[in-house]
Amino acid sequence: MEYLLHILAISGIYIVLTLSLNLIVGFTGLPALGHAAFSCIGAYTSSLLALNCGMSPWFGLIIGACVAALSGIIIGYPAVRIKGDYLALATFGLGIIIYSIAKNWISLTRGPLGLPGIPGFSIFNFQLSSILAYLLLVLAFVWITIVVMNRIVNSPFGRILRSIREDEIASETLGKNTTKHKLLVFIIGAFFAGIAGSLYAHYITFIDPSSFTVTESITILLMVIFGGMGSISGSIVGAVVLVVLPELLRFLGMPSSIAAPMRQMIYGLLLVILMLKRPQGIMGVYRFK
Repeated sequence: MEYLLHILAISGIYIVLTLSLNLIVGFTGLPALGHAAFSCIGAYTSSLLALNCGMSPWFGLIIGACVAALSGIIIGYPAVRIKGDYLALATFGLGIIIYSIAKNWISLTRGPLGLPGIPGFSIFNFQLSSILAYLLLVLAFVWITIVVMNRIVNSPFGRILRSIREDEIASETLGKNTTKHKLLVFIIGAFFAGIAGSLYAHYITFIDPSSFTVTESITILLMVIFGGMGSISGSIVGAVVLVVLPELLRFLGMPSSIAAPMRQMIYGLLLVILMLKRPQGIMGVYRFK
């Protein structure tokens, strides 16, 4: 039972990550390949504040999300002025830079040794030590994220984002400041990714750079594409399926020497079939042209 609750908690964290990336990729049409960098910033900021300054994880979560949003401004300001493959390469480079900092700034992050003993959340001096309690906390943040994203995409601001996705030049001719809107999207996406990173750090109680590689960014992007770009419900489905599916494949009864490679082969085959048969994803309404 605890194993199932653990998988659900991890799925909830990935839902927050996927929703935040879908706002950038699916609703605005910006090819971003370094989203794990923002969750890394949120995770390390919150963890270091808790370990070195004795700060409450609640304050650390808020500060970590704000630092991630600030990094979204710093990175997004020059990045949103380029388009297409160049933007994808710029965000890809961001992921590599943040990973390299986390790995090599040993005096601050302990490098590959990671940060052990990260304290968990507590409510009114009640420590959230059980997996069920933490799952409820994660679900609360999932609900908040869904509500915020739904309000954004159904607002006039969200309609401008979709116009940028469909035809940025036409949106500019109508007097819309597309650069400002794209920058705001990066900030919002980075903020919620920072929240997800903080939730992960205080749940696992240990982080190291290997949790925030470029491969992780690709995985989050696959969740967005699998569930469907431009769809909030698709982000939820994509995150849950691609977290739960590899775990289900563990129980195929194959020898341990071939179990892991076979899981990856089946996992990849399912993704290839989906991309061929339904490129916009399971519940998506948009795909890259």
